[in-house]
Amino acid sequence: MTFPQIYIFAVLAATLTLFIWGRWRYDIVALLALLAVVIGGLIPPEKAFDGFGHPAVITVAAVLVISKAIQNSGLIGWLARSLEAFNQRPELQTGAVVILVGVLSAFMNNVGALALLLPVVIHTARKSGRSPSMLLMPLSFGSLLGGLVTLIGTPPNIIIATYRGTLGQEPFGMFDFAPVGIVVAIAGALFIALIGWRLIPAREGQGAEKGGLFDIEGYITELVVPEDSNLSGKSIRELLEPAGHGEVVAVALQRGESRRLKPALNEIVRDDDTLLLEGSAQSIETIIHDSGLRLVGSSTLDPKALESEDIHFVEAVITPNSRLVRRTVAQAMFGRRYGLNLLALARQGRPIRENLRKVTLRAGDVLLLQGDAQALPESLSTLGCLPLAERDLTLHRLPSPLPLIVFAGAIASSVLGFLSIPVAFTAAVVALVLTRSVNLRELYSSVDWSVIVLLAAMVPVGLAVEVSGATAIIADGVANLAAVLPPWSVVLVILLVAMVLSDVMNNAATAVLMAPLAFGVAERIAVSPDPLLMAVAVGSSCAFLTPIGHQSNILVMGPAGYRFGDYWRMGLPLEIIIVVISVPAILWIWPL
Repeated sequence: MTFPQIYIFAVLAATLTLFIWGRWRYDIVALLALLAVVIGGLIPPEKAFDGFGHPAVITVAAVLVISKAIQNSGLIGWLARSLEAFNQRPELQTGAVVILVGVLSAFMNNVGALALLLPVVIHTARKSGRSPSMLLMPLSFGSLLGGLVTLIGTPPNIIIATYRGTLGQEPFGMFDFAPVGIVVAIAGALFIALIGWRLIPAREGQGAEKGGLFDIEGYITELVVPEDSNLSGKSIRELLEPAGHGEVVAVALQRGESRRLKPALNEIVRDDDTLLLEGSAQSIETIIHDSGLRLVGSSTLDPKALESEDIHFVEAVITPNSRLVRRTVAQAMFGRRYGLNLLALARQGRPIRENLRKVTLRAGDVLLLQGDAQALPESLSTLGCLPLAERDLTLHRLPSPLPLIVFAGAIASSVLGFLSIPVAFTAAVVALVLTRSVNLRELYSSVDWSVIVLLAAMVPVGLAVEVSGATAIIADGVANLAAVLPPWSVVLVILLVAMVLSDVMNNAATAVLMAPLAFGVAERIAVSPDPLLMAVAVGSSCAFLTPIGHQSNILVMGPAGYRFGDYWRMGLPLEIIIVVISVPAILWIWPL
């Protein structure tokens, strides 16, 4: 091997290791890989950032904005009512969830579809008396299956379609993925609805009778200001000072018949006032000992009394791209920056009670927050968190048809050949902004910039793999294997490799690296590249064995209380079924 080939293999090995390690975000890892190939002389510096103008990157960004407009269209209430009609039997309920999220994922970003339905599914699960953990993994897997059906359902499809265009052929169209994708999605949905859901372990703490992960009353301590004490006239900040800054949160101040929720720290207390505080047992004991506040002997706290029209509680899950990830609770500064009280934190379904401020937050953690009702949605969006419950889920208003009409127009114009897909979808974004279906803030906040950076960085890395000759070396090895095995085995090998990679690294990165390899193999064995590219598309989107393979899997981990090893229980047989179904389907629709 030449030095450039040895160098690029070393870069790929380091990149894969960092993806699996997960210590650094995958967009940072992709940028490091990009810098490595540029510094190593495999890509000229003036070409380093061409990926940001790549059609696949533009299309992915546009789809994310369109997905946000669909979320804004008022679909939540209608979806909730449609799911509640299937609550009688778990098979029907699971099947309805998988089909619904699958249909949405086919025409919008699959993470966006999951985000749209996550609070709905939790709501319907609790209403039917079942654990949300029985439905959230089907919800996640269904979003991945639905993405297989169309070009825009998942980034790997967009990447594969665009790569085909670079080969001098017409890029795959909007519904070219449908013949194989629909067959695989139906087979997967039937397995999940009839058998798969039975393989999911039911986790404790998710029961419908609790209405949520947290028992609010269990996190609140009531302390009273004794009569004739020297505490009257002091501020809440002074009373909480013995525990240390931010260690204890004032949830409410009770004075006679009135109750002030989320009181200001400079609020002055009086005799017989009752403070409702949240904090660790040690911090509360310190306050009792040093301040002179008296613990209420028998609590009659009604959790509903801690909410009002102006102050709400919300359970929210931290997304993989949240600014909270890898920050401690103290560093997050919920109160100072966002005006929120963090009352509790749960990880994999288990509440964390002690030393909360020192906990390092992770993707999938569930937060119990208290804040201003009007500001909560924007605060959660800024933090990168998804609410696990929506108020007024059963609203009787119909969805606004405008985003759907604009979206359908973009699809029609691309299918009929009037506009290319990137141009059609960009035009749709402009139309949605002009019609106020999304505002300018949502235009930029709805784009998952980590995915955009990942794609833009990995495109030149994939080119470096080709120009260095590394792709040719791997392709020669696979071609030699094909010489002693049946031709269809090449499709099987490509599919399996893509599946394995997608379980440990981002699916878009998998598609970027695997597409040139598939074409190289096709050249060497003198077959059409289309079935091998389709195998890459299917395999890259089938991350069912681990929670780290796809954002959808991570997002349901915390709310459902799943553990790392829970995913393969249903994911492994599902992947086997997909392999058995997809290989002959690919060869039938796209012969070698």
